[in-house]
Amino acid sequence: MFYVWDNFNEASTSSLSFYKMVVVTVEQGRLEGAKIRTVSDDCDYYSFKGIPYAAPPVGKLRFLEPQPPKPWSGVRSATEHGPVCPQLNIFNLEKIPGSEDCLFLNVYTPDVSPKLPLPVMVFIHGGGLKCGSGNDDHYGPDFLVSHGVVLVTINYRLDIFGFLCLDTKEVPGNAGLKDQVEALKWVKRNISRFGGDTNNVTLFGESAGGLSTILHVLSPLSKGLFQRVVVMSGSPFCDWAIPFEPRKRAFALGKELGLETEDENVLLEFLQGLPSSQLMDTKPCILTSEHNMDYMKFYCFTYVVEKNLGQRAFLLKDPGQILKSGEFNDVDVIMGYTSHEMIAGLVDKSLMEKYLKYDESLLPRSIFYNCTPSKALEIADTIKKHYGIPHVDHAKQARKLIKFWSESVMIHNIQKLLALLGECRRFNTYFYQFSSVSERNVIGGLGKEYGIMGASHLDDLMYLFHSNLYNIPIDKGSRSYKMVQQFCSLITNFAKYGNPTPDSSLGVSWPIYDNKSKCYLNIDEHLTSGSRLHEDVVKFWENIYALAGVQ
Repeated sequence: MFYVWDNFNEASTSSLSFYKMVVVTVEQGRLEGAKIRTVSDDCDYYSFKGIPYAAPPVGKLRFLEPQPPKPWSGVRSATEHGPVCPQLNIFNLEKIPGSEDCLFLNVYTPDVSPKLPLPVMVFIHGGGLKCGSGNDDHYGPDFLVSHGVVLVTINYRLDIFGFLCLDTKEVPGNAGLKDQVEALKWVKRNISRFGGDTNNVTLFGESAGGLSTILHVLSPLSKGLFQRVVVMSGSPFCDWAIPFEPRKRAFALGKELGLETEDENVLLEFLQGLPSSQLMDTKPCILTSEHNMDYMKFYCFTYVVEKNLGQRAFLLKDPGQILKSGEFNDVDVIMGYTSHEMIAGLVDKSLMEKYLKYDESLLPRSIFYNCTPSKALEIADTIKKHYGIPHVDHAKQARKLIKFWSESVMIHNIQKLLALLGECRRFNTYFYQFSSVSERNVIGGLGKEYGIMGASHLDDLMYLFHSNLYNIPIDKGSRSYKMVQQFCSLITNFAKYGNPTPDSSLGVSWPIYDNKSKCYLNIDEHLTSGSRLHEDVVKFWENIYALAGVQ
């Protein structure tokens, strides 16, 4: 049930702004949203922000699995975003106090009462599971809703708040991922009130959001909550995603904050009693080497394989084991990466010097953890020679490092995930490389001084979302706007039909991936299909892991 009315807001003596308010009834109560025009002036859409999908995880609920949302009386305003989780922005090192009462989502729909229910797309933001939010500073809905889908963006608990693991029934880990499950359940129960189709939900995410998305494919808790996924630049095999001794890390944190104990209940009570400000951006290292690791390699708090203690477990086996067994949720998949992923490494200019100082920096963490120092240096030397590192020419050195970072951090690990998915023929998998370049490549632009042109990690998001933070001007006659329309068409076609190119309107047919043909689509100004992308990269890194004796 919904209703709409007009409203006038006198912004100044010289102008009046006109907008419409809309009220929708969900399980918890009534919500008042707003009818808004897209920034590209293509259509109107209805915006509902700051909707609570779970109870505030505060006090004794800190670190625990999420609880059902509480109802409210009257009409709740849904015109402002809810608070974000306390966090440190990994890109500019800004501390954002936020609030632990952060479990909110946003719904944007082109029609609250369509003739036929609309496809639904639920987006999970990235940020290393350490920072970010679903808010429209980065993830404005304008481009996607104009393609006739309902868009949902979510917040979830981050860093220690969402990923502390004590190996107990109360705190087994993965609380942030269970937050995401609750958001998906809320969507299942309520999205029809916004014109959405409860039986046509596509889950998508980028970076840590891509990691989260594929983990939902593997999790029994997420079964039946979505029909398709888009996994952008993320994999559970990436260095930055891999968990390591999470329980020991929790006790190391307690010691760092002033409590030395071996009792998990005492530790939990201590950590629940601290102000959130003391828990922001902690780095409880348990190895000397971890002090020198960067955001491409390592985060203290990430997903874990839970011990089976009778809880509602999100993940009870290693992702590789689950993928090899084939015992995961049957959903169609799009997955891929950008053409020059780790131009993003230039956000911190000191990283280049760091990677040239110690050869061990070149090793993936799983190899480093499992090799003797002598073997590690031998393997690092092989990597150095392959990539031509170091180089006396500074620009060439930067290009070689970015190639190394892109291939070792992202390409190999995403291709590993792709190959495991490709063994399962119960559903369709589509693979892509995103190569579009324009003024929208806000991170890729950092490569210009080194003679690098390409799409970096995060750049593809600028072609799906309007970022209020960057607020890039929109020229409907420009190349970049055509590429926005093209990418949005591919992704929303997949959400609507399960096929990103259901007809000839985009001038190409995106072939289905399998481990024999290894077909992919290159998403540039012009769409082209190919096969066996980066096969040489995959072979090199497979040989490196074999040399180390690590699977």
